[in-house]
Amino acid sequence: MALAGRTAMRWARLRSPWPAAVPLRLPPCLPAGPVACERLYSSSGKEKLDMSMYPVESIRNFSIIAHVDHGKSTLADRLLEITGTIAKTDRNKQVLDKLQVERERGITVKAQSASLFYSHEGVNYLLNLIDTPGHVDFSYEVSRSLSACQGVILVVDANEGIQAQTVANFYLAFEAQLAIIPVINKIDLKNADPERAEKQIEKLFDIPIDECVRISAKQGTNVEKVLQKVIEKIPPPHCNTADPLKALVFDSTFDHYRGVIANIALFGGEIQKGHKIVSAHTKKRYEVNEVGILTPNEQPTHKLYAGQVGYLIAGMKEVTEAQIGDTLFLYKQPVEPLPGFKSAKPMVFAGMYPVDQTEYNNLKSALERLTLNDSSVTVHRDSSLALGAGWRLGFLGLLHMEVFNQRLEQEYNMSVILTAPTVPYKAILSSAKLIKEYGKAEITIINPAQFPDKLSVSEYLEPTVLGTIVTPHEYIGKIIALCQDRRAVQKDMLYIDEHRVMLKYLFPLNEIVVDFYDALKSLSSGYASFDYEDAGYQAADLIKMDILLNGNPVEELATIIHNDKAYATGKLLCERLKDAIPRQLFEIAIQAAIGKKIIARETLKAYRKNVVAKCYGGDITRRMKLLKRQAEGKKLMRKIGNVEVPRDAFIRVLKRQTDK
Repeated sequence: MALAGRTAMRWARLRSPWPAAVPLRLPPCLPAGPVACERLYSSSGKEKLDMSMYPVESIRNFSIIAHVDHGKSTLADRLLEITGTIAKTDRNKQVLDKLQVERERGITVKAQSASLFYSHEGVNYLLNLIDTPGHVDFSYEVSRSLSACQGVILVVDANEGIQAQTVANFYLAFEAQLAIIPVINKIDLKNADPERAEKQIEKLFDIPIDECVRISAKQGTNVEKVLQKVIEKIPPPHCNTADPLKALVFDSTFDHYRGVIANIALFGGEIQKGHKIVSAHTKKRYEVNEVGILTPNEQPTHKLYAGQVGYLIAGMKEVTEAQIGDTLFLYKQPVEPLPGFKSAKPMVFAGMYPVDQTEYNNLKSALERLTLNDSSVTVHRDSSLALGAGWRLGFLGLLHMEVFNQRLEQEYNMSVILTAPTVPYKAILSSAKLIKEYGKAEITIINPAQFPDKLSVSEYLEPTVLGTIVTPHEYIGKIIALCQDRRAVQKDMLYIDEHRVMLKYLFPLNEIVVDFYDALKSLSSGYASFDYEDAGYQAADLIKMDILLNGNPVEELATIIHNDKAYATGKLLCERLKDAIPRQLFEIAIQAAIGKKIIARETLKAYRKNVVAKCYGGDITRRMKLLKRQAEGKKLMRKIGNVEVPRDAFIRVLKRQTDK
């Protein structure tokens, strides 16, 4: 009886987890007043916001754009604090940088959005802020973010002035016809020179000096003025709630429990839980489970209206269902799909293989989920004799490749082999047989194994980029010498002011992809900045270089290279292989070859037993006989011996050439 009573009491406790006397409280970080009054709790215990009190006229959608390390994320932190979106504490550093890799490296990798509530002259405004990356490798994130905005805050460091990526980001916003608010940051620094930065903005971008706002994002100086400028200068979105639903998916993430979470910008209509929606890309139908805004954490709402930016969960279970750039509309109310985004053009290719082939399916699943979140990565199936089944991945740059690899390790606990980066070459075929085989005269080569023979090709083409270098004038000589060494052609040279110069060069992409940025930074004591954009293809004298071990080619180590650089690269690869391959009982010849011609060689000496150790004294002919017999045995062993390159040796050789 006592046992039954205890069981009944335990069930009563489980069914009623909260004491009746405890009142329901709002989170302390949310502002009180009319906004808080509109917040109602849903049956699940999560509070819901009523977004109908923010008509289109009181909405402002804007991004923060700048060069690397000019203070975008710090400014975003201050804006979140001023509007009461997050509580003011000393720990508010890079609040919107949620990824571990972002916090470790101190850079923004993913564009993150947050909705801010701000009252100005008695009117409540909804400000949708998107913090964007500054590095050239993540410019695709910036261009995607701008599609959901009507204006930008262009941040310039008062100490550094205009840098290469500042120029690139300005033109992205300018071409999208967005309102631009120039902000001079870091005016609290000892060496800050805001007047110089303002003059540079006026000279390069034709923006009057009196439009610049001087702030210190770290100390919060003048940041409130930025919010007022956003309301005054940036127009509200051009859309209407009465129109049929039209929502643009501009980002998406995968949640193990809720499926795909899509970030959407509404260009018409309204959306709420229970609505039946259709994807313009896949034509699949979904029921909306939850809508909301990001503050910067997910905040459910009753509805989202035209002009607002938020998130949507609609039971999309497959990562391929939420295509970035897709248009969502109501079932039986089709609309003209939005133009979406032009697909990112990969600049660097690398092979990715699981360390252990039993991990192949797990790695495949991790890649699918990560490429949903980072849609600029292209994936093609690939296989290798030495490394097994894998993929050929296309990235926007080398930092992008490193960050992607780091995210795979940290977020999915996957350990992978990443081969040396290569760039996509093209070949114009002259052989009728090959043209028939490929179905076209111009082919793209992303893997050296596919490189066609010179006899069947009329010309090879290599990708080029237009590089912009901004540097203090005292380093010009060294930088010009570096560019000439990389086969670059000077296109333009402009003095921004009396101290800084902007150089424009046409580079072969292969020359800058590995270590150009590092060399530029070391030459200029870290002051020069670099940015590049695609400039098409040009004819080049390209060759395929094979690596031979005892006369047998090793497919994985073949590279496509310019004729002028073949000898130096061949010698380097042979030296690295000599250190990486374990010694055998027979001699190994490591050779770099172009066709039949050997251009570099290293010899890995054989292990040998001291066969003359037992000979002390006596005739020399006895010693010679033993040595001759040993030499014949080694020769025979070399004929029948097979050199197997261990996997870790491949990894050491194929990795980026950081030890040059």
